[in-house]
Amino acid sequence: MSGSADGPAGPGARLRLRRRAAFRRPTRAMRRGLSQLICAIAGLLLGMVAPMVAVGPQVEAGRVVSLLFTIGFGVISLVSIIYSMLFLVVQFSASTFTPRLGLFRDEPIVWRTFAFTVGVFVFCVTSGLTIGVGPSVSAFVPVTAMVLALVAIVFMRTLQMKAFDSIQLGHSLTAIATRAHLLFDELYAQPYAQPYVQPAGAVGDPHPETAGATGATAVPWSGAAVVLQQFDVPALVGAAREHDCTIAFRVAPGTTLSRGVELAGVSAGGLSEERLRGALLTGVERTFDQDPELPFRLLADIALRALSPAVNDPATAVDALDRLEDLLTRLAGRELDIGRFHDDAGRLRVTIPVPGWEQFVRTSVDDVVFAAAGSPMALRRMRDLLRGLAERAPEGRRGVVRDRLRWVERTGEERYPLVWTAPGGGYGHGDVG
Repeated sequence: MSGSADGPAGPGARLRLRRRAAFRRPTRAMRRGLSQLICAIAGLLLGMVAPMVAVGPQVEAGRVVSLLFTIGFGVISLVSIIYSMLFLVVQFSASTFTPRLGLFRDEPIVWRTFAFTVGVFVFCVTSGLTIGVGPSVSAFVPVTAMVLALVAIVFMRTLQMKAFDSIQLGHSLTAIATRAHLLFDELYAQPYAQPYVQPAGAVGDPHPETAGATGATAVPWSGAAVVLQQFDVPALVGAAREHDCTIAFRVAPGTTLSRGVELAGVSAGGLSEERLRGALLTGVERTFDQDPELPFRLLADIALRALSPAVNDPATAVDALDRLEDLLTRLAGRELDIGRFHDDAGRLRVTIPVPGWEQFVRTSVDDVVFAAAGSPMALRRMRDLLRGLAERAPEGRRGVVRDRLRWVERTGEERYPLVWTAPGGGYGHGDVG
């Protein structure tokens, strides 16, 4: 990569900006609350204006007020019951796959439906109070209330269908894979064959494990135990540039932070823990946003639970392994070392530990192989997964795959000598490298 290509408008700069954008703190939680506030305000304004409309036929005000209050309280009561039942049923069903599966809760339709219903309720109550004891009111008001109620019912039906989909295995596996694909496309845009090249004029250690180590001050975590979910990298780069220091984080998204855990190493001129914590998003569980290992963990959990003696459903484990193979194949040809972030002058400012190829393979395969040893169906599918991955992965990444393929072949030959034959001929562990 030439220096000109990595200039302000070059592909290297665009790649760094794209990767930095993926490490920006999202505003999803704020958007949820904001959508409810906007719908409530819109309902309030519409409820105050609608009774003033004088066009169209007039109807008795008392009957309209009764209708408005009936619709308003009926809609909000119905959606409350639906939400209570859906979250109970969906969460119970999701826990049969893995208790860490919370995709339905994050679906936009869930919060949009609630926000719209709140708006309908506010409109109905406000309109009823605005009409008061007047003799008559335009038919525009009850017609509007009926239309809004019908739209709310459409939202509720869509919500129920989404909930039904979310308790199906195929939909859950597809949803996990889809979220993973979107995340991988944001984080891993560089092909593996293209080695990392520091930007022109960049200063700093290219290796995140050593960056900031010399003369660095360790910053421990002093708060309550939480899960690190996301980094606000632009804010961190700006803070590091302001203090002319380098921040080398020791923890990655998905790590549980407990009191005393070393959060980061900060070079001379350093930052306080409070400043660092202000650029972190923490919570009680892992999220997809900056945690590329989470999809592998979820799929492996589904396979492990399906292979447990209590469930004993190897076909479900095979379905999960199908998706694991897809994700591993997608990452096999991509550059995974993405944890370095430079300022506009090209100086290395922030490093974040990120999972490498071996960690992805270990999370996907190791525990499942132990559980699959009791199921020839699952063990054969694991063998096929590793064979295909060994063929498609770049040569530099095949070693860790071949080690596990030998392990699976040896286990299959020892436990199932009569059925351990590969399609198209024998493929023993002596043939894998």
